[in-house]
Amino acid sequence: MFTKVLLALDGSPEATAAIPYARAVLEPGGSLDIVHVRELIVGRGGRQTLHPDEGAVEDTVQRAVAELTAEGVHATLHLTTSAGATAAHAIADAARRLESDVIVMGTRGQSQVVGLLLGSVTQRLLHIAPCPVFAVPPGAVIAPLNADKAVARA
Repeated sequence: MFTKVLLALDGSPEATAAIPYARAVLEPGGSLDIVHVRELIVGRGGRQTLHPDEGAVEDTVQRAVAELTAEGVHATLHLTTSAGATAAHAIADAARRLESDVIVMGTRGQSQVVGLLLGSVTQRLLHIAPCPVFAVPPGAVIAPLNADKAVARA
């Protein structure tokens, strides 16, 4: 389907659940670019990561890349830092720079009110991405049809 797939990972279970979908849409011999955005909060105390456990998050993302590589997937990790701009903008910029065919990402499935108050990376990305966005909802399961094809089940 696609030769250049960008997979956005933030270390969450929802993001990790998108990995099989990224593999399913990746053409044999294609490349999987994995992007993790370190979000910074800039304030009086200087620059702090949005997630206090950023080191553990990055370890989780690096393990996923290592597993994909060990399985024969041409996977490359791209760590980027965003101060002020949203993660969605950083992902869109990476997709543009890497000339990605599609962005694959998991969604958290927040309520409309929480999404409105906190914002949604997926929602924003749908409006600014330079290519299609494949959003994997929480609880989606991918099951093989045969050795060559896969189908999503909700």
